[in-house]
Amino acid sequence: MKKIAILGSTGSIGMQTLEIAREHKNEIEITALVAHSNTTLLEKQIREFMPKLVCVYDEDKAKLLRDNIKDLSVRVESGMDGIIACATEDSTDTVVAALVGMIGILPTIEAIKAGKNIALANKETLVTAGHIIMPLCKEKNVVLLPVDSEHSAIFQSLNGEDWKKAYKILLTASGGPFRGLKRSSLAHVTAKDALKHPNWLMGPKITIDSATLVNKALEVMEAVWLFGLGVDRIQVLVHPQSIIHSMVEYVDGSVIAQLGLPDMRLPIQYALFYPERMNMKLGERVDFIKVKQLTFEEPDMDTFYGLKLGLEAGRLGGSMPTVFNAANEWAVARFLDGKIGFMDIPRLIEEAMDSHRIIADPSLNEILKTEQETYDFIEGIVKSGK
Repeated sequence: MKKIAILGSTGSIGMQTLEIAREHKNEIEITALVAHSNTTLLEKQIREFMPKLVCVYDEDKAKLLRDNIKDLSVRVESGMDGIIACATEDSTDTVVAALVGMIGILPTIEAIKAGKNIALANKETLVTAGHIIMPLCKEKNVVLLPVDSEHSAIFQSLNGEDWKKAYKILLTASGGPFRGLKRSSLAHVTAKDALKHPNWLMGPKITIDSATLVNKALEVMEAVWLFGLGVDRIQVLVHPQSIIHSMVEYVDGSVIAQLGLPDMRLPIQYALFYPERMNMKLGERVDFIKVKQLTFEEPDMDTFYGLKLGLEAGRLGGSMPTVFNAANEWAVARFLDGKIGFMDIPRLIEEAMDSHRIIADPSLNEILKTEQETYDFIEGIVKSGK
């Protein structure tokens, strides 16, 4: 019986993880759930899965939830201490780290220290703190498996092979809803436009990141830590059909790929049950007669220059990936609120990166301080009207 805690249970990844738990109810027990503030959905999840412990980050919402489920013997915590309590719950063996943003870093570190295996769906954890996370996993003998479809595909393409013989990673991207457009066409796009992803069903933040291609930059930085190849040995390749989820080229020229329909339940389930493959009730499977062709393009890094900035942040390393990520987080949130334009996202990232003095090997406190300084810097730019 797998005993699983889900950090971010009311988000897209969390809800799809619970779909898998529902389908495999004899193999999965939910031990803890974390949500930011959606107590309506969280209460439904609690009554269905009966975890031992839950956390609502917002204390006022946590009080409301305690009243609403006082008929149940479920403990309700709040704040960062509550998230960490859920991440380290005694009976849990695997933590699904699916919180959005850098709020997920500390709970993941504490879960690793507690010896919990990690199914990682929080890019920011490795992008900003990979130099802390990966050695800690080794020290604590913890298995960290990626939930992102691309990183799961890379892992599967490396499985059973000598990782030292990998020559290059081919990291695929759909191209998002604005593939083929130029900068002049993107000046006035709205959040509603950007949220219309052509292939994937994801949360709003990652959907905007896919539209700007910033998501691919974050995935490259994450892949560096997961698979031990440098930024310049990871090639981003636009693949509009989203059937090939990524590939590995080996030193002999052979290429191994993982294919499937664009369905996040596949990599989630793979991470939860690895090394076993479990049956999944899919509406359909890949039909190559219907697909007909698989096509590839170079990403347009002039129009979608957030990708170019991210690759540079990855090459520079140290605290620069934190600046890139924090600037993007701040900008995406304001774009979704209608306060800045779509092309302001990469512009603000670039200004933040240009102003930053790199810390070569940042501690967790320095990472979090850099995050806050980046937020403050960008807010100052926007308030000044620059």
